[in-house]
Amino acid sequence: MATVVVQQQQALRHATPPPTGLSPALSLNRTSSPIPNKHLPVCPTGPSPVSSHTPSPAAKDGSSDQTSSLLYPPNAFLRLNQSSPFIYSIDLKSLTAAMGHWASQPLPDPSQVFPWLHGLHPENHLQVGFFTNRRRTLRRTPKCWRGITIVKVGGDLTRARIKGAVSPEEVLAPSGVEFIAVDPREGFSVRNFQIQTAKLAPLSDIIVYGADSASQRQVLDIAGRMVTAQHNWRMKNDPDQSMPAYNTFVLASPFSEVERRSPELVAINANGQLTGQVVDFFQWERLEMCEMSRASEISSNVWLGPTPDYLLRPGSCGPAPTDNYDLLIEASELASIPGPRFLAKINRQLDDGPQKLEFPSSGSILLPSGETREVDDLVNTVRWMYYTANPEEPDNEADTDGDIAMTRLNKKPRKILIHCPDGYTESSLLAIAYVMFAEGITAPNAWLRLHCEKKRNFFAYPSDITFMSSVQARLLQESPATRSHKIKCLPDPPWFRYCDGSLPSRILPYMYLGNLSHANNPEMLCALGIKRILSIGETVTWSSTEAAKMDPKNVMHITQVQDNGIDPLTQEFDRCLEFIRQGKSDGMATLVHCRVGVSRSATICIAEVMASLSLSFPRAYCFVRARRLNVIIQPHLRFVYELLKWEELQLQKRNKPARRELEWATVAREIALMNKPYSR
Repeated sequence: MATVVVQQQQALRHATPPPTGLSPALSLNRTSSPIPNKHLPVCPTGPSPVSSHTPSPAAKDGSSDQTSSLLYPPNAFLRLNQSSPFIYSIDLKSLTAAMGHWASQPLPDPSQVFPWLHGLHPENHLQVGFFTNRRRTLRRTPKCWRGITIVKVGGDLTRARIKGAVSPEEVLAPSGVEFIAVDPREGFSVRNFQIQTAKLAPLSDIIVYGADSASQRQVLDIAGRMVTAQHNWRMKNDPDQSMPAYNTFVLASPFSEVERRSPELVAINANGQLTGQVVDFFQWERLEMCEMSRASEISSNVWLGPTPDYLLRPGSCGPAPTDNYDLLIEASELASIPGPRFLAKINRQLDDGPQKLEFPSSGSILLPSGETREVDDLVNTVRWMYYTANPEEPDNEADTDGDIAMTRLNKKPRKILIHCPDGYTESSLLAIAYVMFAEGITAPNAWLRLHCEKKRNFFAYPSDITFMSSVQARLLQESPATRSHKIKCLPDPPWFRYCDGSLPSRILPYMYLGNLSHANNPEMLCALGIKRILSIGETVTWSSTEAAKMDPKNVMHITQVQDNGIDPLTQEFDRCLEFIRQGKSDGMATLVHCRVGVSRSATICIAEVMASLSLSFPRAYCFVRARRLNVIIQPHLRFVYELLKWEELQLQKRNKPARRELEWATVAREIALMNKPYSR
């Protein structure tokens, strides 16, 4: 097998942007909340497919025919106008049944809708040439798709939102009588999630409803525009009428009745509150992130975790919790290291109630050059934290600069929380420095102590490694844990010298997700207890000595799978998951990796989470996304679609009714919205 040497794409760090500046078609007017700094790495597309490439075989589940619908033919529905094209009325009971039936229908096989879903504008020769390879049959609009597009009239989507509902502007062009032409005219992408809603609207029955504030005239006006757009699209794209016919309906019931009689259809109620009846990606990612990084004790009386909700969103979560932290230290990129006099002031106020303190975030402190005051303040801060949390520890030495004595600052041990919005990104630098000082261990051992023993998932930047290495001797020299013995300055282990600060992401106790650089650092994997490697489309470049240490049965290579939007991955799911589970059975963790660790390998990890935890795709996607730690997972369009098909198979295996939680266009829209704040 040939060895492939791949250069790791540099992941750019972005500031923490609020989710603003979205185009109208992608804006939900959501209330912004703190977003952790994240990497949105570039996923290099694989080579253009050769002409011998053949699409995956058609599904055997009957999805080769048009998906059935309770809305077609529309003969049983009341017509609201007298001339064609007709607008129909639909009652709430029929809407509920139609949406339930649609969710239970198998999606068409990927080979029937791709590459069309990627967006094939006839003038975009790069995109069309790559995907169709001069085969015009691959450019045709699929006849097998029949969806439902719910359009809300009146107000925005932050209130009175039915499951999957979109605004008229998301599907209608400015003319108001044509659908938006969303296929990109230029550029190349396998991740055009943002076009799916408008792209599939012409292949959908459209149901228009109004908020209670909307008049019947407004609703009928939008319905008229929709039915006209359907007619115009058909005349332009299907003059011989070989495509299925799609229709427009108006919901006869007001939204208040939908809330009362069919709460399972309501995503956001009339008061703007999430109902919990419909999966919301933003909310679910936040829940998974808090679950993954929930506060835990990293050293005596010192805890690490996410910012409590009552601080993050004041007034939204009732009274303050009963965690009873005496000191809350927030890591922030705008903060500076507190000086001794400020610490002394905080110390005097601890008896008055919980105190707050800020500290610089990870990645914001650079290697000092000549000036030692910053190092002095860092050491002074962690030492003050230690004796605040452990006042019973004897300390007969005063601070070297005389600004504040560390001897028995308080007789009562204080409980300290180091926090940031996601519980790991901004706070890692301070947490590592504190563990080094409190436990008297080196930076590499602090990395391992937090990850392996304390089970903390955390992320550090390359600059943090450089900074920690420069202050390591000072922290160990003044640590109370090293007073009784002489410190030996040992060189860092080889794995730490090649570490960029990040560790592979622990998705499950027995499954890690990482990139090619992680896979090419076998000593780090060994230190983390990872003894199996699953390579998806990439090959590790180990030395012969390193390769000899690895049992061949603990290595699997999945070849010829590029991140090109064409190569399928579904047929590898069973083999990959069997390999991962064999490791679990043998008590060994497996690293799943590709080149960047966000698309091919993330797809495999999502599939395992879906299968092992019995989660739907939306929930499994957010589960993995939250645990990827500062890197946005980006399975491309086809992989996400394949995972929705995988969900159908999992439900069948569990003898459960086939029923998607969210439909394809909604899933794609939510993913586009989640990634928008981080895109360049």
